[in-house]
Amino acid sequence: MSLHGDERLAPPVAEEHLLSGSGIRHAAEAFVARVRGGDLGALPVVLGIAVIWTVFQLLNPVFLSSENLVNLTMQCAAIGTIALGVVLVLLVGEIDLSVGSVSGLAAAVLAVTFVQLHWNPVLSLLAGIAIGCLVGLLYGFLYTRFGLPSFVITLAGLLGFLGLQLWVLGETGSIAIPFDSWLVQFAQQMFLPAWASYVVAVLAVGAFAWSLVRRSRRREAANLVSQSYTEIALRSGVLLVFLLLATWYLNLNRGVGLMFLFFLALVVAMDFALTRTRWGRAVYAVGGSVEAARRAGIRVDRIYFSVFAMCSTLAAVGGILAAARLASANQSSGTGDVNLNAIAAAVIGGTSLFGGRGSAYSALIGIVVIQSISSGLTLLNLDSSVQFMVTGVVLVLAVIVDSLSRRTRAATGRA
Repeated sequence: MSLHGDERLAPPVAEEHLLSGSGIRHAAEAFVARVRGGDLGALPVVLGIAVIWTVFQLLNPVFLSSENLVNLTMQCAAIGTIALGVVLVLLVGEIDLSVGSVSGLAAAVLAVTFVQLHWNPVLSLLAGIAIGCLVGLLYGFLYTRFGLPSFVITLAGLLGFLGLQLWVLGETGSIAIPFDSWLVQFAQQMFLPAWASYVVAVLAVGAFAWSLVRRSRRREAANLVSQSYTEIALRSGVLLVFLLLATWYLNLNRGVGLMFLFFLALVVAMDFALTRTRWGRAVYAVGGSVEAARRAGIRVDRIYFSVFAMCSTLAAVGGILAAARLASANQSSGTGDVNLNAIAAAVIGGTSLFGGRGSAYSALIGIVVIQSISSGLTLLNLDSSVQFMVTGVVLVLAVIVDSLSRRTRAATGRA
């Protein structure tokens, strides 16, 4: 099913005067103009997180405890990694319905090769990831060579790779991964020392500020509108305060888990690839208009190949993280709500179903919403059926916001 839209990335000329100045005031005016024009970005989901956290905290004071937030961050890593891959296929206006099955297959390959065949854990890890990459390349071939809709290809993959997962696991159906293996330790027990977590936070903000400064200098050299150093300092300062406070609060309990930090590193790396490389610009171009991208000289087929391959590879990585956290791979790995939660997280996080709009951070904030709902309802001892219904309502609201903002952009000349 093709979901191509007619998104455009450039703002209308009529509003360029709002971007022509420098300083905090002009930045605020530009932000207001973008919101009025339908370019909401992550604003709706951030407000949604604030509302969700406030409601659950009022209903159960344990929700915002450092212990529960540490657990929430660890729960986000596996499905969040899968959602990161879903973001990529949505950006080009396609869909992958098989990420859950691919994640389960990768977990099964890891468990069988590591536990039963006694492979080196690194080789088992690489084998599971390689399976995911091969699946994505197969999807890319079927899509570009035969023109099959991605909906049909990945739906077939959902069924086929689920069957392959069951075959790989064999009659036992469940394989326990040793608790003393570094894979399980990484997913369950490894946390940054307090001092190291603060160092990571400072270094992250430093890298963020330096990237903004370099971008500003390049735009100045090209006689383009650029951010002022005052604005860069303010944004970096706010981010630093937020990260230090979050790190301090998490360190009141176990701290920052290495698995969650790994997920954050994947998000940052993917954001860099999407926003600072030629490949990333081509992904947005293909999602905005395939024909325009083709006429601009972009090798569209290669973009589809790379996106499908990266999506399935990240699904495999997410499946391995999930298996390591549970210390087992079984017939239910990757099944249940894994597939739907990964897709829902990408959409709720702000990635457009119409293609061409979204970011790597959509996976992060989207999975925070999903896991916050799950954690809050669990603390309230509510049935999982309520969780499914609430998540479904949030997903519908996210799509409605996306559709309305798209109409607003079209009406104001931003689409």
